[in-house]
Amino acid sequence: MIDFRSDTVTKPTPAMREAMFSAPVGDDVFQEDPTVNLLQEKAAEMFGMEAALFCSSGTQTNQIAINVHVKPGGEIICNEESHIYKYEGGGIAKNSGASVRLLPGDRGRITQEQIAQWVNPDDVHFPVTELIALEDTFNRGGGAIYDFAEIQKIRKFALEQNIPLHIDGARLFNALVENNVPIKTYAAQFDSISICLSKGLGAPVGSLLLGKADFIKKARRVRKVMGGGMRQAGFLAAAGIYAIENNVLRLKEDHQKAKMLESALLNCAWVETVVPVETNIVVAILKDASKRDAIIQEFKELGVLIMAFGPGMLRMVTHLDITDSQLEQTLEVIAKVKA
Repeated sequence: MIDFRSDTVTKPTPAMREAMFSAPVGDDVFQEDPTVNLLQEKAAEMFGMEAALFCSSGTQTNQIAINVHVKPGGEIICNEESHIYKYEGGGIAKNSGASVRLLPGDRGRITQEQIAQWVNPDDVHFPVTELIALEDTFNRGGGAIYDFAEIQKIRKFALEQNIPLHIDGARLFNALVENNVPIKTYAAQFDSISICLSKGLGAPVGSLLLGKADFIKKARRVRKVMGGGMRQAGFLAAAGIYAIENNVLRLKEDHQKAKMLESALLNCAWVETVVPVETNIVVAILKDASKRDAIIQEFKELGVLIMAFGPGMLRMVTHLDITDSQLEQTLEVIAKVKA
């Protein structure tokens, strides 16, 4: 089967497996795993941040960041379709006892003007606004890239209000290879950054949380409380090192493949439109929403796995395991689907 359900389905390449197999390891809870330490140092240097923390998942890095930034009863401003709100199991409430101010946006992207309207006044009737959280690229927005000028405006406002700014960068490298903003310039806008290694970068497990040294020290304690302290995690960290050293620039290949899928889908009689493709996520909106599951099944019978993405919506995600020949085969399948 050709699997377009997500870029999380990638398998380690032989070279990545070799890096994992040969990695020196230690006990990371004692901060004695040399490969984990090296990954954290490399990531912090790459982004110009003081420190980094290796965690098991992007949900964990996001939830740890929220827990450090926000006290129980505080409020987070984010988009109504944000991953931290919609797809992390109610973790904001369960883990941190926090309130959420949900804003609409342009494919998930909220603006400084919107945010400014919803920072709560110093009034006992309202929760204290304690965090602004963005997402780049934006999953529910079809991999939409944030306008960096808008991020800078939000950062300036956040500093004026003394509110920390967090970025859920699950697919941040997909944005960075397209927006041409220097990594350290981008990173300087945020107090904390979450980066996933197991999506487009192709590592089997893991995400990184970056920030100032005192923030990461607190984050390490929260990670332990959440059961995230790992022992000989260097085998996994080695995959992360290989990923950031070898698999960043090749993300553009995924984006090119996604554009080809977009063109093919736009030619289908059963597709109303396709959310404009900017990175590696392709979202098709169907003319007849009731046919969504039948179309998914037809794709499956023709050897291609795709997924539902809401009522009348389908998602396909390109990744490093999709070869050129598989892409060609998929384009042929799209032309065959009759819905």
